[in-house]
Amino acid sequence: MAIDWESFESDLDERIDSAGERTDARLAEKMSSITRMTDEEIQELLPDPADAKKLTDLMKIVKSADDRNTKVNMIVANAEDFGGVLVTLLEKFT
Repeated sequence: MAIDWESFESDLDERIDSAGERTDARLAEKMSSITRMTDEEIQELLPDPADAKKLTDLMKIVKSADDRNTKVNMIVANAEDFGGVLVTLLEKFT
């Protein structure tokens, strides 16, 4: 299933901007719709909506049609932004 990243990011940005607890719940719901995580897992792992946005940016790179080396280079170029999210995800899996 192809993901329309522009539409997804636009919707995600809109949800982030509205803030508050209700938004956090809606944001987790949106994120869980394209991952194998539940709404509750998203909220627990990424309580800060900005981190959910960073995860979306990272997923966009990983799911792109670019070759592996290009993906790695894009991730490295944004390592400072993705660092916290990557640590959070890896802690969950280890």
